[in-house]
Amino acid sequence: MAGLGPGGAAEPRPLLVKIVMAGESCVGKTSIVRRYMEPGSPPAGSPATSYMATIGIDFKVKPVMFNDRRVKLQIWDTAGQERFHTLSTSYFRGAQGFVLVYDITNLKSFQSITVWINDIYEKAGDEVDVILLGNKCDKESERVVPKQKGEKKEIIISSPLAWEFGMPFFETSAKENVNIEHAFSVLTKEILEKKSGVLHDLDIVSLNETKKRSCCAF
Repeated sequence: MAGLGPGGAAEPRPLLVKIVMAGESCVGKTSIVRRYMEPGSPPAGSPATSYMATIGIDFKVKPVMFNDRRVKLQIWDTAGQERFHTLSTSYFRGAQGFVLVYDITNLKSFQSITVWINDIYEKAGDEVDVILLGNKCDKESERVVPKQKGEKKEIIISSPLAWEFGMPFFETSAKENVNIEHAFSVLTKEILEKKSGVLHDLDIVSLNETKKRSCCAF
């Protein structure tokens, strides 16, 4: 039910946007979500934090404002392990946006991006908005995936893969909070500018706290 705004006028219900994190295990999806939800939290990998690889599915809800309209971002954090692949991709349906993540220190995670893109388009359609994140840019000395400088401005880099699929590309660090907020803002803006007329508020699904296991998640 819509709430009452100033003067007793009914406020429109918040728009609900479903965003799904996708990519191989241990690329830092959970850490990215945690950093976005809690920007002031201790860095991933610090003694005060314990990030685990997602087993199955977990999600968070973040309220944001866009053009004076309330929006709820429902961010689904999927498991990257192959044994959970079918379960993870089953949650792709109905999503308006995807955050596709690879680890710049792990070549295999980059090479698998095309597989994830194909799964996204197959399950969610080819009109969904996708951003590509090269995570762990704080580990420059361990980099194995080269950074391709492109035509975009400063913090947006056009890699050949992102260019091929026409998606925004960012290098990020969940550990040092580099480009996390900006990446989600760009994705949210693209989704809402195209689809704000058809988005509506839905009941939020409740999940029990997902079990985790230790992994190199930052």
